[in-house]
Amino acid sequence: MAPKNAFSYVLAIVLASLYMASADPDILVDYIVPPNVTNVTADYFTYTGLRGVIGGAPPTNFTLTVVTMIEFPALNGQSVSYAFLQFPPLSVNAPHSHPRGSEILLLLSGTLDVFLVDTNLKFFTKTLEKGDMFLFPKGLLHYQYNSNAKNQANALSAFGSANFGRVSVPEALFNTSVPDIILAKSFNTDVATIQKIKNGFGAKA
Repeated sequence: MAPKNAFSYVLAIVLASLYMASADPDILVDYIVPPNVTNVTADYFTYTGLRGVIGGAPPTNFTLTVVTMIEFPALNGQSVSYAFLQFPPLSVNAPHSHPRGSEILLLLSGTLDVFLVDTNLKFFTKTLEKGDMFLFPKGLLHYQYNSNAKNQANALSAFGSANFGRVSVPEALFNTSVPDIILAKSFNTDVATIQKIKNGFGAKA
């Protein structure tokens, strides 16, 4: 591959989700029942998987607990899902995007710095306080950072999709099989530096 095409190659991989946004299909029934469910009760519409997370011992690293149609099958066809985000002091939810759903984040405790980049490369940032909400439009690159050195931050995010998807920029670049030479040329560095970064992710060969 010619060097002049290197940047386009890696950009296509990292930013694909920014331009390939899709929506959940409409359903023609009240709700979708999996084939293995023969008797629908209130239990089918109830999810208890967050009981041990919310109010539990705080994690030592950023922790994302998702509730999509995979974890909670009743969400299938309802165009909604959730995630509970726990930020220990000085932790980050690395740059990423959600190709299938917009995200609205509600800060439950602490303070949180949020960041957003649109397709014109305009950068938005805001420091949220408890009770504040922030919208991340579908497919756009964003991240969050708890810059407080002492206090944890917790947030709850709702998504406009039953299976919103998540594309992590660091993981997509450095924990996949993107050739080292492509990354080196794209970031104007050398292969040794790229390999050092990849080693930190336990990247694939």
